[in-house]
Amino acid sequence: MRRASLLPLLLAAAVAVSAEPASTLSGPARSVTVPLGDRGHAVDLPDTDPRVQRRVTGWAPEQVAVALSAESTSAWISWITGEFQMGGAVKPLDPSTVGSVVRYGLAADSLLHEAAGESLVYSQLYPFEGLQNYTSGIIHHVRLQGLEPGTKYYYQCGDPAIPNAMSGVHAFRTMPAVGPKSYPGRIAVVGDLGLTYNTTSTVEHMVRNQPDLVLLLGDVCYANLYLTNGTGTDCYSCTFANSTPVHETYQPRWDYWGRYMEPVTSSIPMMVVEGNHEIEEQIHNKTFASYSSRFAFPSEESGSFSPFYYSFDVGGIHFVMLAAYVDYKKSGEQYRWLEKDLEKVDRSVTPWLIAGWHAPWYTTYKAHYREAECMRVEMEELLYSYGVDVVFTGHVHAYERSNRVFNYTLDPCGPVHISVGDGGNREKMATSHADEAGHCPDPASTPDPFMGGFCASNFTSGPAAGSFCWDRQPEYSAYRESSFGHGILEVKNETHALWRWHRNQDLHATVGDEVYIVREPDKCLVKSTRLAY
Repeated sequence: MRRASLLPLLLAAAVAVSAEPASTLSGPARSVTVPLGDRGHAVDLPDTDPRVQRRVTGWAPEQVAVALSAESTSAWISWITGEFQMGGAVKPLDPSTVGSVVRYGLAADSLLHEAAGESLVYSQLYPFEGLQNYTSGIIHHVRLQGLEPGTKYYYQCGDPAIPNAMSGVHAFRTMPAVGPKSYPGRIAVVGDLGLTYNTTSTVEHMVRNQPDLVLLLGDVCYANLYLTNGTGTDCYSCTFANSTPVHETYQPRWDYWGRYMEPVTSSIPMMVVEGNHEIEEQIHNKTFASYSSRFAFPSEESGSFSPFYYSFDVGGIHFVMLAAYVDYKKSGEQYRWLEKDLEKVDRSVTPWLIAGWHAPWYTTYKAHYREAECMRVEMEELLYSYGVDVVFTGHVHAYERSNRVFNYTLDPCGPVHISVGDGGNREKMATSHADEAGHCPDPASTPDPFMGGFCASNFTSGPAAGSFCWDRQPEYSAYRESSFGHGILEVKNETHALWRWHRNQDLHATVGDEVYIVREPDKCLVKSTRLAY
């Protein structure tokens, strides 16, 4: 191509790069649908991939991870020692065999502080002949306290009393001090990550963006797309539902995921909330055993005492992580905890209020359309009354961002809902929209029993009155596309945050969707009586 013919392309690229992102302050954006792109390589990493194989011996730690506590002066370190077991009869390891110790400090060769914690094992058991049971390695959780905000700490974990039972030296940075002028540089948001070749692309893109914190909105490794013998599928109900006595799982996929993710999780704090693929029913109707055991949560610190919902502060942001698959009714413990938590939020200290959970309330894709309506009916008004600014969700296996919305109506004080539900999993990508002819789902379809029933009915007002689906992209839907990727949130100050969606199929520097989310606290905060802005 001649140099002269390149000039228009270069000028167009320069304009695109320099163009200022849209802003929610300008009012509702015109609805945009981006055509379906390349699905990528949605095939699981095999157990022969070196990245998922055990690389330590004896009692040496693996699957090391950092999570936040409720404030920036504290953090959790987690890891696993020993090998998992699979078979008809498995004997759990004794957690007291190995100590749970973290040595840490401000330099790699000066780990002057020490903290001890707790350990546990969990089992996934099936009372059916021919199915294999699982028991985990020893899972350790240690809370570090008295840390300095915004500071890089080096650490080792393991048991110093046992030869070769300490990890190498890792490092992470604590979050900025809690306060209205203090924010992390970048927060990565991802959902439905899985462990496919698409996952590796998502994680590589995400790491290049150098996030200070990662939010993972459920559906972690998709171990429940497998039988206990290791046979997998991209649709369990399609392949196995009529041939197995129970919904099986292959728990080693959790260990594969932890090993693959360790270079990220050992250095960047990751906060996780449960999705439907973490339910994993087993003997005695027990659920969520792996999710509840493997991750550390600020449950006690935030007063929830539950791994399913909790809160934490990061600089001038108060995060609330909620559960879509445990009781969310107004009469339940989660709702009562949420009320108390929101009452305590001082918006003069943490101006931003951000919520996250798995199943979206506002999705226009046929897949999971209005599936979480019962949760929305119970909780939306409470979150709205306390001025939640942004809601992050996953689940749908496609990307969608809403305009500010409340009760299906454009509302300048409603939160922006952003669904990032396709980080790379092997399940089918959502491609059809409920507003397309012939794609409106049956309102009488069988609901997920863990979602609390089915509350959606025909709309009673607005352009879709009398119908279950809109006949076009709803006005509350600002931007939607079927793509794998991750999002980056950059909170600039008390009122402005920049959101960007990065698609896997694009170059690292390319942004698929971006918008400034602007708070208007003088106009929108209803219940808070402690306002400074």
